[in-house]
Amino acid sequence: MFENYKQVQDYIKKNEIKIVDFKEIDLAGRWHHLSIPAERFTEELLRKGIGFDGSSYGFTTVEKSDMTFIPDITSAFRDPIAEMPTLTMIGNIYKISEKLERFESDPRYIADKAEQYLLQTGISDTCLFGPEFEFYILDNIEFQIDAHNIAVRLDSAQAEWNSYDSQLDEYRRNLGYKVMWHKGYHADMPNDVSYGLRNRIVRILEDTGVPVKYHHHENGGPGQVEIEVNFATLREMGDRAQKLKYIVKNTAKKEGRTVTFMPKPYNGESGCGMHVHLQMFKNGEPLFYDEKGYSCLSQTALYAIGGILRHSPGLLAFTNPTTNSYKRLVPGFEAPVTICFATANRSSVIRIPGYAVHPEDKRFEFRSSDAASNPYLCYTAILMAAIDGIQNKIDPIAEHYGPYDRNMYYLTEEEKKYIKSLPKSLEEAADNMEQDHGFLTAGGVFPESLIMDQLKKIRTEAAEVNKIPHPIEFKKYFDI
Repeated sequence: MFENYKQVQDYIKKNEIKIVDFKEIDLAGRWHHLSIPAERFTEELLRKGIGFDGSSYGFTTVEKSDMTFIPDITSAFRDPIAEMPTLTMIGNIYKISEKLERFESDPRYIADKAEQYLLQTGISDTCLFGPEFEFYILDNIEFQIDAHNIAVRLDSAQAEWNSYDSQLDEYRRNLGYKVMWHKGYHADMPNDVSYGLRNRIVRILEDTGVPVKYHHHENGGPGQVEIEVNFATLREMGDRAQKLKYIVKNTAKKEGRTVTFMPKPYNGESGCGMHVHLQMFKNGEPLFYDEKGYSCLSQTALYAIGGILRHSPGLLAFTNPTTNSYKRLVPGFEAPVTICFATANRSSVIRIPGYAVHPEDKRFEFRSSDAASNPYLCYTAILMAAIDGIQNKIDPIAEHYGPYDRNMYYLTEEEKKYIKSLPKSLEEAADNMEQDHGFLTAGGVFPESLIMDQLKKIRTEAAEVNKIPHPIEFKKYFDI
């Protein structure tokens, strides 16, 4: 938004900004923030930064926890949520030694390093990402995890199970418009009850620098929706993903609704993915198009696909980093479980959109990732796998990854011999990442220490979840 300090000050005065807010991201992908009165925003602050406790973000240990962030004024935006006029900026994280140095595990810095590494390889000068964000808009969420009570209750006024409620609340009677189980795809009004809210969200996103391709109701009956954004470069898309989640959650909350990006909130209903489309260009020319290739894909595109598919068992430690992620990655819900590629096939890990026929539109889509991931780390990991595939000429056809242009859940026994499946658990993804992460550390993009921290984090979370009794265990074993 800004190129220099004077532009920031002019904007603050002209728009009567009262607060300057700073957002910093942790490894899990959650924003933290710190705010100052607008009068305290000085040129010196842009040189020295603001100190904070890095251990609380999971970046460092307590005994060496002092870190600094310096606001990135190019990332500034007028906060559409804050009641008081607020200018928000994303902070770049620095470690403190003899001088300030960029912290090697700052997710934004990792994204920057990946884009620089791509340039150094000479493969491409522009890589664009286009994620699709699926999430549920709910009217109520309750959960409790105690020694004597383990319970979750989700509710959506439009859900099929509310068709016999005589009164949904003290103001609204039941008018009968419900979205049936698995029947929500592109549902229209009056069944699409969140349409107005989504329109307001999308207008705020546009005004905040997040261009939206389209939005619609998704397959999940009890409130699943999707917002697909326009393509952008890696670090910029990481910023946009964070802004989108911030705006979606807070706008819904202001209107008395709540949102979850959990991959699998409902038992037996469609899960929420974050399908990521990928394109590459060099000197303005598309690198993924060849009219003579399979589905008009170039050999470069096929090598990129080969790299992503080969590394996908470990890749999921960054693209699907929660125990809940693997409750979505099961057969029967349009979630990919087999490591393969195909055209227009939503059961494959990589899908080539059949409608993208023009050279400048040619791309492929990585379908397993979800929005519970840190977007900077997720998109960077996908790019690094693609680069490795191109550099090492990993041919997905020779590797028996496809193409399989039919439902992957119904392969012949002969075909199944060549097909590998994605990890079935977070622990399995962690084990694969531990054995196969050299493609991430290439060019110094991912620090080895960050990969080890991620593995420790997700294994700890998996162990925590695994030791808690599950309600279905009582159904199966209480009377054993």
